[in-house]
Amino acid sequence: MKKLTILVIGVLSMSNIMAQDISDALRYSQDEIQGTARFRALSGAFGALGGDMSAVSINPAGSAVFTRSHASLSLSRLNINNDISFFNGRNSSSESKIDLNQAGAAFVFESTDNSSPWKKFVLSVAYDKTANYDDQWRASGTNTNSIDNYFLAYAQGLRLDQISAFNGESYTQAYSEIGSIYGFGNQQAFLGYESYILEPVNNTDDNVLYTSNIASGTFNQNYDYIATGYNGKFSFNAATQYKDKLYLGVNLNTHFINYERSTFLNESNSNDGSLVTNVGFENNLLTTGNGFSFQLGAILKLTNELRAGFTYNSPTWYSITEETNQSISTLASDSEGPFNTLISPNIVNIFPDYNLQSPGKITGSLAYVFGEQGLISFDYSRRDHSNTKFKPTSDAYFASQNNIMNSILKVANTYRVGGEYKIKQVSLRGGYRFEESPYKDDSFYGDLTGFSLGLGYNFGNTKLDLTYDHAQRTVNNELYSVGLTDAATLDTNNSNITLTLGFNL
Repeated sequence: MKKLTILVIGVLSMSNIMAQDISDALRYSQDEIQGTARFRALSGAFGALGGDMSAVSINPAGSAVFTRSHASLSLSRLNINNDISFFNGRNSSSESKIDLNQAGAAFVFESTDNSSPWKKFVLSVAYDKTANYDDQWRASGTNTNSIDNYFLAYAQGLRLDQISAFNGESYTQAYSEIGSIYGFGNQQAFLGYESYILEPVNNTDDNVLYTSNIASGTFNQNYDYIATGYNGKFSFNAATQYKDKLYLGVNLNTHFINYERSTFLNESNSNDGSLVTNVGFENNLLTTGNGFSFQLGAILKLTNELRAGFTYNSPTWYSITEETNQSISTLASDSEGPFNTLISPNIVNIFPDYNLQSPGKITGSLAYVFGEQGLISFDYSRRDHSNTKFKPTSDAYFASQNNIMNSILKVANTYRVGGEYKIKQVSLRGGYRFEESPYKDDSFYGDLTGFSLGLGYNFGNTKLDLTYDHAQRTVNNELYSVGLTDAATLDTNNSNITLTLGFNL
């Protein structure tokens, strides 16, 4: 179907958009490197080790640990299992996919000057998927809060002639013009009014007060959530080795976002006095973006066995574009009986690009290497999520969102530990990780815990690694950011099987 597209800029100010919120900021600020099978087998505790392409994405000095040029390619099978609770309803969902989550190569240039303390120089390039957005679930339950509160929240205080169609004007024309002149909030009020959910107190153009044609009581609600997409990065790395003790490196990273989400709410009621007894409300979002960040890293051999690592991750500076489209259907009754209303404007709202600055991160690492027998490694990371910012900060709406994030988000610590034991050509591996919630109230967005198990076989110039890892987190997902803000509780369990082929060049 051909869609009419409008550019929602010009007379629109950024404060009228109200499409971005804290959940968007956190979604694009998460940067879990999925990585090679060996990296995942140690739960990502690689900051002081290096010698792995995904380790380079954690600490750019890690490429200087390679003694020969190296390349790797990783395939992963991801399984997402959700247990969903919403008031008296319980549901479950499962999603799986196979994809390429890592590829990269490091090229080692040995020094030809034996008297120089600089032993080697390394250049590398790598792709890593940093977040997977594929998910699908349904929340079902009986609520005492109706979707009418969503539309009332937007409509109160707006003039009736700014949220309604003129005589002879189609829904498509009205929705388009209201969006281009008044913005997103007026469009929401328009959908509520024209679908008969909202009733003006006075049927005059200057009316600014509204009531609902949905009577209070209980409401049967089904909310479907479908999302696809990912966040990935390309890293361009340079590293060097000084004597036999110190490795230094830098990464220049380009990031890209592709995220699509569809939600559909079906609400029904049989409450006395309800003129509207059924509502179907669909929202679709497409987000694309790109960004830049850099990393500085060092690995120091304190002794032949003990190594320490440090990495600074800069903030990531994103430029993001969003598109939305919506539709609503209702079943209502009047003196002549029941009737259906469908408003499907076929309009794509294209919002002005906005900027997002995700917080930086520091990582400290320790590793102890038992000769050729094995190793144990520990990483600690610290990130202050309250430093997340929408930009331009001069925009009133973005400034308010930044203030909210500053007050409800906090410093989140991540702890990762991993070990490896070698038996001839076979390597046995395991790991554990714990990531704190970015929210001060972690009952809203819980801590993450995970473990991993893996093995590898060294054929000489070629290595094959296989890993299973699992992570669990509980999240309360608000249905809408205003009005109907009740949350579905998701107990999410992610498991991965990763296969990596690595070889010397």
